[in-house]
Amino acid sequence: MPRSVKVTVAGHTLSLRTDAKSRYLKDLATYVSDKIDEAKQTGKVATTQSLTLLAAMNIADELFQLREDKARLEREVRERTERILRHLDAEEQASSP
Repeated sequence: MPRSVKVTVAGHTLSLRTDAKSRYLKDLATYVSDKIDEAKQTGKVATTQSLTLLAAMNIADELFQLREDKARLEREVRERTERILRHLDAEEQASSP
């Protein structure tokens, strides 16, 4: 059952209706706030909207890179599994009368 959870992102309090755990949402809020703070460190962006968009782009970049890494790892596991199975099949055929 959804409940209200308050979190603070970049100094702004948000009230969210959710089934997610409070600690998880607070961790997300902290992460986003940290990303906005990182964007501030560039010194090039002035408005809150621009900082938020830059933080969102950085988070999206992380997501896309992680998806790419995951797909690569899945391919590698699949390829290695296929090689192992081929090797086991060859061993089985070699030991069969």
